[in-house]
Amino acid sequence: MSLVHDIAASALRQLDPEDAHGLTIRALQAGLGPRPAGPDDPILAINFAGLDLPNCLGLAAGFDKNAQVYRPMLAAGFGFVECGTVTPLPQAGNPRPRLFRLTADQAVINRMGFNNAGLDAFAQRLARRKGGVVGANIGANKESEDRIGDYVVGLQRLWGLASYFTINISSPNTPGLRALQTREALEELLGRLIEARDALPPEGKVPMFLKVAPDLEAAEIEAISDVVAAAGLDAVIVSNTTISRPPLQSDHAGETGGLSGAPLMALSTQTLRLFHQAARGRFPLAGAGGVRSGADAYAKIRAGACVVQLYSALVFSGPGLVVKIKSDLAARLRADGFASTAEAVATA
Repeated sequence: MSLVHDIAASALRQLDPEDAHGLTIRALQAGLGPRPAGPDDPILAINFAGLDLPNCLGLAAGFDKNAQVYRPMLAAGFGFVECGTVTPLPQAGNPRPRLFRLTADQAVINRMGFNNAGLDAFAQRLARRKGGVVGANIGANKESEDRIGDYVVGLQRLWGLASYFTINISSPNTPGLRALQTREALEELLGRLIEARDALPPEGKVPMFLKVAPDLEAAEIEAISDVVAAAGLDAVIVSNTTISRPPLQSDHAGETGGLSGAPLMALSTQTLRLFHQAARGRFPLAGAGGVRSGADAYAKIRAGACVVQLYSALVFSGPGLVVKIKSDLAARLRADGFASTAEAVATA
């Protein structure tokens, strides 16, 4: 079946990227996703911010915007799946074309603009969850007059349905959103979210994470870390896409939007290292950005990540990549004498 999925992934790459993604979602809904044989290697199991995960490899937000295929993606071998970004009201996002494959660079540029079907549809699907760790990545509508209020609404509407929440303030495709990463704005955002959370039924309480951009200076990283720790958030995800442009070869290199994939690996991992230093053990980290191999996942862990997320690599390799990464990561951990993923965190 692995060969079948590889062939299917190759065929999808001949289509328009957004059309290919839509077809992939429909195929997964029809039960055509991969099914790895056997349980996860126990060396990959980890407790992250109170979540017991069968393995440390997660699906990043953006792939399953509307919580349509979290079950098949868990079945494909991910230890956890993050759905969204979801906004209170449905929105179409930016005009097409807005998603570009940079094949020569193994990269993607997107300016999707939080296109999604809204909280109600998302909540109805998430309410059918029967197992597995499934997170909700929440955001703000583009035209909202109270963006912080949008995050509060997302938290309230999905309370008791998600395994964890991720507060996405780092997409470059909603104008002004990244301004929420400044100290004053972040203090207000997290203050209002914590106040709203504390007013909700305690049995629905789950971890809350913050997702940040890779395009941050050291002083900004220190400030964000201090605010996160003071607010008592459970973890930080480093990172979202970048607005920077390293040297690229592909025809679409000049497109505006967030760059993800292989060229983001070095920048996001360096930002991860800086966050690990700034965190000083006050909260754990998830590493995302450019992961497409066991070596990349291992590098994120050695740089300070307890868990790793990926998405863009699936565009080029298909969901069968998950099994390959986990196998290679387990071998690397054992080769270096580690008995668990947790032992390897921040060891390089």
